[in-house]
Amino acid sequence: MASRIPGPPAFDAPPPPPEAPPVRLRKELLDLPAHVPGAVGATAAVFKLSANELPFPPLPAVIAAIHDAAEDVNRYPQVYGARLLRAIATHHGVVEDQVLIGNGAVALAELLIRSMCSPGDEVVHPWRCFEAYPAVARANGAVSVPVPLRADGSHDLAAMAVAVTERTRVIVVAAPADPTGASITHTDLLAFLEVVPADVMVILDESYVQFDRTDGRIDSRALLPIHRNVVVLRTFSNAYGLAGLRIGYALARRRLVRVLRRVSTPFGVSELGQVAAMAALKQTALVESRVAEIVAERDRVVAALRDQGWDVGDPQGNFYWLPLGERSSLFARDTVQSGVTVRPFPGEGVRISIGEPEANDIALAVAARWVRRVMSPGEPGGFA
Repeated sequence: MASRIPGPPAFDAPPPPPEAPPVRLRKELLDLPAHVPGAVGATAAVFKLSANELPFPPLPAVIAAIHDAAEDVNRYPQVYGARLLRAIATHHGVVEDQVLIGNGAVALAELLIRSMCSPGDEVVHPWRCFEAYPAVARANGAVSVPVPLRADGSHDLAAMAVAVTERTRVIVVAAPADPTGASITHTDLLAFLEVVPADVMVILDESYVQFDRTDGRIDSRALLPIHRNVVVLRTFSNAYGLAGLRIGYALARRRLVRVLRRVSTPFGVSELGQVAAMAALKQTALVESRVAEIVAERDRVVAALRDQGWDVGDPQGNFYWLPLGERSSLFARDTVQSGVTVRPFPGEGVRISIGEPEANDIALAVAARWVRRVMSPGEPGGFA
């Protein structure tokens, strides 16, 4: 009879280790609102008017540049983008040391706020505004100080000046503003800057400046030598049609840029993004032609909305704002069912991008149905 092979000795199972405490995030991060991206249409038949994107395909020269650069994606990009810096500096008539590139304008805004603010410092900004600004401020330990927009959706610069305290380190100004599209004149901004303390950084977000046709619009290039606390943010996402490549840049005084480069993310802009931006800068005539087409279409849509009875203010971006208040989400649901996506801000309004004329006409048709629900006959519209 075969002998039994003894099994392994019996041991009591070891007690489970004590439960480790959870990873502790900073409490300021726990209730931050998430960024809401522009909705994507459920089918190819749904137009996307929710993300302020250019409706045109990339410029042929940009596609060619990306194709050529794709063979070298196994290599790191230039750490600070020296060639792109030179191209941007030439475009704006500044020196290279005044230019800083980053992964979109919002990444540069985060870098600026992080570099300027210690815990408890304040960031003054309009509200509503691009929602990343208060989120970035709070994520970096700063206090978000929102200043309500005026009734026409524009910045209340006087109220923003009053909101400045000894803890204020950054003020955000956008021209044109997202999501309302209202802009600012050069004269009004100069008057504002005269009362802002010189040690408070003013971020001038010009993400949509190419679409701005405001009389006496801001000349940011002229501001930089006079107001050393101003930093201008621009992007290749909108007018240049490179939203998917995430390329933004800042214009500022040289000493500030030198310091910011030390704390910026190395290799922060991909090589594909850098070569695409350089190619786009060489296509000034085509870019301006596309922008002019969007502006003409925006003016057509805005005129039609005013004829319907809407008060849409004076939008200067590639989008417009409908002050629908509590009806905003219902309106957005209706537009999707009709064939376009828009960006609702629940309880406030709806931002609608300028897209293909067919898509714009669908949005206009929905707005015509809705105007009777929002306003009594003969009563002018207004911001909710």
